Amino acid sequence: MPFGLCNAPSTFMRLMNEILKPLIGKCCVVYFDDILVFSPSTDSHWKHLADIFQLLRKHKLYLNKAKCEFAMATVHFLGFIISAQGVSMDPSKVAAVRDWPRPQTITEVRSFHGLTNFYRRFIRGFSVIMAPITDCLKRQTFMWTTEQQNSFETIKAALSSAPVLALPDFNKPFNVDTDASGIGVGAVLSQDNKPIEFFSEKLSPTRQKWSTYEQELYAVVRALKQWEHYLLHQDFILCSDHQSLQYLNTQKNINRMHARWIIFLQKFSFVLKHKSGSQNRVADALSRRSALITKLQTELTGLESLKDLYPQDPDFAKAWEICSINRSWGDYLIRHGYLFKGNSLCIPFSSIRLQLIQEVHGGGLAAHLGREKTVEQMQQRFYWPHLRRDISRFVERCQVCQVYKGARQNAGLYTPLPVPMSIWEDLSMDFILGLPRTKKGADSIMVVVDRFSKMSHFIACRKTCDALGVARLFFREIVRLHGLPRSITSDRDVKFISHFWRELWKQLKTEIKLSSAYHPQTDGQTEVVNRTLGGMLRCLVQDHPKQWDEVLSQAEFAYNSMPNRSTGMCPFSIVYTKMPNHTVDLAILPQCHNSAAGKLAEDFKFMLDDVRRRLQLSTENYKLNADQHRRRKIFEPGELVMVRLRRERFPAGTYSKLSPRKIGPFAVKQQINDNAYVIDLPPDILTPSTFNVEDVFPYFPSDEATTELTDTPQEAEFFRGGGN
Repeated sequence: MPFGLCNAPSTFMRLMNEILKPLIGKCCVVYFDDILVFSPSTDSHWKHLADIFQLLRKHKLYLNKAKCEFAMATVHFLGFIISAQGVSMDPSKVAAVRDWPRPQTITEVRSFHGLTNFYRRFIRGFSVIMAPITDCLKRQTFMWTTEQQNSFETIKAALSSAPVLALPDFNKPFNVDTDASGIGVGAVLSQDNKPIEFFSEKLSPTRQKWSTYEQELYAVVRALKQWEHYLLHQDFILCSDHQSLQYLNTQKNINRMHARWIIFLQKFSFVLKHKSGSQNRVADALSRRSALITKLQTELTGLESLKDLYPQDPDFAKAWEICSINRSWGDYLIRHGYLFKGNSLCIPFSSIRLQLIQEVHGGGLAAHLGREKTVEQMQQRFYWPHLRRDISRFVERCQVCQVYKGARQNAGLYTPLPVPMSIWEDLSMDFILGLPRTKKGADSIMVVVDRFSKMSHFIACRKTCDALGVARLFFREIVRLHGLPRSITSDRDVKFISHFWRELWKQLKTEIKLSSAYHPQTDGQTEVVNRTLGGMLRCLVQDHPKQWDEVLSQAEFAYNSMPNRSTGMCPFSIVYTKMPNHTVDLAILPQCHNSAAGKLAEDFKFMLDDVRRRLQLSTENYKLNADQHRRRKIFEPGELVMVRLRRERFPAGTYSKLSPRKIGPFAVKQQINDNAYVIDLPPDILTPSTFNVEDVFPYFPSDEATTELTDTPQEAEFFRGGGN
């Protein structure tokens, strides 16, 4: 490809990288047609040159002998002079800067700025020194004052005496020194007190208004971003003359900007050391460094202050006073200057208690275990009165646990549906999906149950059947036999909430009762029938699962013929006032008048009342037993809650076992009844807003800003019987 075309440079550069790829970074550096070969010794240098020549010959690339230099201790490469001592500036360019005349126009200022900017990595605080000249470029007219002249002379002197930059050695620790002023920030990367590179940046007018702490922290962040390729996965020492940065990882309250910066700093492994302005040497802190953990906390500070807190502490002052004289008092004793109860260190009332709980529950070596596990770990190491209470309150308010833990709860008392008045007036409906496809194309079963007689109809259908198809199927199989029902209880299946289905039943004056979204316990009747039907079909089809539709009628007859536990009678006898004929009735028993069936037909009205009474009694007994293991929980409209996301609520393909189990907090919008609530969800959450009370949890706001663990009189009474 000839030079001059727009893609020629990038194409040629890609060609050189591909040809010399096996040796780049090992013994050579290439930039277009400049190839720099480096070696630790003369013998290895000849071998490296031979490898380079062999690759060039293989790809038919030729060198200009007049431009080549071999076995040189010092070479010129891309405007720099590279030697065993490091990298230095080209003397010819330094002389050009030193002899540069005073600029007379903005164009000359821009030329001078561009040349000096090329060597900015050699100058400490380059942006701060050049700030007056940079401001000159922003003006519409040329103006050269004393401030610009001083900057001009200072930068020329700095370039003339610039140090030689050392080459990095990744077997040694790096040192990063940062500093900030009201004009700009600067940093130097060094090893063994030899600079590797200088960095500086002029602060914008907005950043110049920041506090000193923010400017110093910004200098640290910018320096680590600049040298991330050097410092990532390396131990290094970070020095700053701002002492407040030593407490960077122990702050309790930080704003969003600081939080982003600290999260970025967590990628690095470093020791933060304060260095006053007069000092220029860094102590060997790596031998005494404490490893950074993944939280905003490097080491637990304040344990030394426990000795000063014991004499005034309301919980341990007496024990400390007696043990100071007698060395021990009951289970209390003093060891190594600290107060112990047994083998547990006594922690006086201070913020250290909260810090210890946070470290054991959610620190770098913790995994947000539950309350009891956290209590056990704390009691093995520490002691203070009401330790269990404080841990319970902390775990209850832990934001991570509230979002990512979706434990079930026994909230909400059993709320049964009203007992029907007669047969086939109040129905329950559901679908069994996921069955093997039969020869007729059926893969689902529509289950319709009469809530009074418990009679059921099992109708084979297709999962792809739309609302119109379901409505026609219902009229053909149910309405044809039993007439129109007064109410239908169903789950929120797409077939029932479609617009056509609702409008169809509105025209027929039928009330559709929809249960709480994704909580099938409300429609418990068909859920029980579904389980029974599944067991019967498995026994009937056995080794022929795709023939389940041929035995569906047999299963329906068997189900309607067996006595129901709630009514004490079989559904057939309630609906048709007589027991159905079985094979044994026709083959064995003689044909005669059944007086019981005749009397049952005469007393049909009394029979319905008796069934209704039995249903009511069965419902009350079930509610009594169920409520023994449940508790009543009421949420008021406007109250903030967390809601649990069941697997069915996730869009297809988005559910993960590691997904958050609860979302929120959201406000309660409406209370349907004691067991169902409408939650005010954001419009971007595409899930029904109706939740069962089992999926609604109270929201406890985080109290991380509060260091004192106080309690109300009611909480004190609640925890009084809890011991520690």
